[in-house]
Parts: sequence; C-alpha cells; structure tokens
Amino acid sequence: MSTKRDYYEILGVGKNATQEEIKKAYRKVAIQFHPDKNQGDHTAEEKFKEAAEAYEILSNQEKRAQYDRFGHSKGGGGFRGHDMNMEDIFSQFGDIFGGGGGSPFDSFFGGGGGGRTRQRKGSNLRIKLKLSLEEISGGVEKKIKVNRLVRAEGVTFKNCATCGGTGQLRKVVNTMLGQMVSTTTCSACNGAGQLIDKRPPGVDNSGLVSKEDMLTVKIPAGVSEGMQLSMSGKGNEAPGGGIPGDLLILIEEIEDKDLKRDGNNLVYDLHISFIDAAIGTQVEVPSIGGKARIKIEPGTQSGKILRLRGKGLKDINGYGAGDQLIYINVWTPKKLSSEEKAKLESLKSSPNFQPQPDASEKGFFERMKEYFG
Repeated sequence: MSTKRDYYEILGVGKNATQEEIKKAYRKVAIQFHPDKNQGDHTAEEKFKEAAEAYEILSNQEKRAQYDRFGHSKGGGGFRGHDMNMEDIFSQFGDIFGGGGGSPFDSFFGGGGGGRTRQRKGSNLRIKLKLSLEEISGGVEKKIKVNRLVRAEGVTFKNCATCGGTGQLRKVVNTMLGQMVSTTTCSACNGAGQLIDKRPPGVDNSGLVSKEDMLTVKIPAGVSEGMQLSMSGKGNEAPGGGIPGDLLILIEEIEDKDLKRDGNNLVYDLHISFIDAAIGTQVEVPSIGGKARIKIEPGTQSGKILRLRGKGLKDINGYGAGDQLIYINVWTPKKLSSEEKAKLESLKSSPNFQPQPDASEKGFFERMKEYFG
C-alpha cells in the first residue's frame, strides 16, 4: 500500500524553491532511479514514478498552489500519481532531459533511440472500496478478491522477427536536411519484443490467464471519499514478461445514520425538549467507537454548539484529529393536553419565561467565528 509523501521532500527542495530548482532536482532524482539503471528493482521504479508525480504538480503553478493549500487530501483531478505509466512520464517530461526519439534518457544511457527494448508494464486494475466512518477513523485492514491477469505456466516465447526482439522499429528517411530517424512501437509484438510460440488451452494471445487473488489491503486512518490509494505490482501482469501493473483503490464512504462528516470533524444534531434546555440534563450521544455522555447546562439555547475535542477523524497527514460538534436543537411539542396547557399558561406571566436576550449570550455567527478562528 502506498501513502503519499510530501512532494517537496521527494525532490529534496524547499517550499520556496524556484521552477528552475525544481526542474534540476527532478532531473537528478529521475536519473538516480531510472529503470535502465535499476532493472528489476521495483522500489527504484516506484521512486522514479513518485518523482514524476511530484514534478507534475510542482512544475505547474496552479497545481502547486492547490497542493500548497490543501495537501494530498484535496488534490483533485490533477493528481494522477501511480496511475502514470512509463510512457506517460517519458513523453510528458522528456523535454527537461533534452532527449529525442525514444526514451528522453537515451542521451544519458547510450540508448540512441532504438537499440534498447523498453520493459513493458501490465495494465492497472481499479476497484472501489466502501468504508464506514469507524473504519476510516482508526484505519482498517481489509481482505478483497481481485481477478488479475497473470502469466500462464507452459507458455513459451520467441523473439519477434519484425523488430528483432527490440520492440521498436526504426525508419530512416533521406531529406534535403540529411537523414532523419524516427522510432515507432512494433505493431507485430506491440512493443514486447516477443511473440508466443506455444500456449496451453485457455490462455489468451498475450500468454495471460485470469486468476482470482485474495489480497490484504491496509487502509490508513483519515482517508476520504474519492481518495485513491495504490498497491504496487498488484494489477495485471505484463504480456511476455515485464513489470506488473498496480491495483488502484478508490475510497467510498458509507453514510452514517447519526454522524455527518465535515472534513476531519464529525457533526451530530441533538434534539432536546425545552424543559431539558431550561433546567439542564445529561444525555448520551453517538460517537466513534461507542457513546459519549455530555452535560446540557441550564438555560441552553437552540443553536448552541458543543464540542468534544479530538473525537473526530484522524488527519491522514498526521496532523492530529478533528472534533465532534454537537448542534443543539430545542424541540417544541406540537400537541398539548388541557392540563399541560394550563400549567404552561400559569407560567406565561413569569418574567423568566419572557424573551430576555442576555448581553453575554453570543449569537450563532459569533460562536462560529470564535470556533473557526
């Protein structure tokens, strides 16, 4: 399971770094963890993609400002993260390396744009995972079934005769400016460099077969609706070898019957009688993990907000926990018996039952301003 690291930390720059400093830092990290230098090292590949994700956000002024304000939890649609594959990274950010033709890193590793077979990656899988507020509050470990494409046993491969096993085709064109070389993915093998020689029944043309896997997913505390997590290498495997894709997990929140979420805060509407509001009482309210007992002070007004500190949801970035806010609603009965009406009529003339706004009583907007600073 991958959790988001700070983008500035990934590139090793400060939050006041210039665009040129960010560009140089990304170039340094990308070269360090490039797949050509770390073949078969999945950790290096993840760091390579992580750096590309950080550069994608920090090199864009609008996305950078959004990230500086909200962090990962409200990143929005521009944060693609591990959904980016190697082709995305090479094509989108190749200009900062000055490369041409194939990989933008050819000038550093002597590829020349056609002599190297790029390692393929399997396709990503996407699932939706529904979580209750209680599971979100403390984090949870879930077991899920996933149907994946995996390499079948008994399949043999041979080098593609069209591209000679490179996965790429080079075309040289003579022009008035000299020879121009273009590189394209081999259509015969789709860039794999290999073709199936023999395959058992039930195996597809890529040498893959569907298999049901039981996976354990660890969900960190504080995730929110729409957030996407990634399990590296748990997607479909690549045809003919290569790197497996990722499993992308989209979080969905199950609506709670009592508590409503407001960021990391939890909101509960408490209805009390005007008698309890007038003389005070103690009541139990729903809370994460059980119930909480609270005291209603005598003379409590409708609209008052009580706060249980730290009883909200944990922040996914580790910045403590939110609060539980209890909104007081004083309920007025719609039907009264004759005896009840008579008792209330006898109190009607009392000055204590006449509206007398207390100068010390804060209004709703003043209370909200005080709470949110």
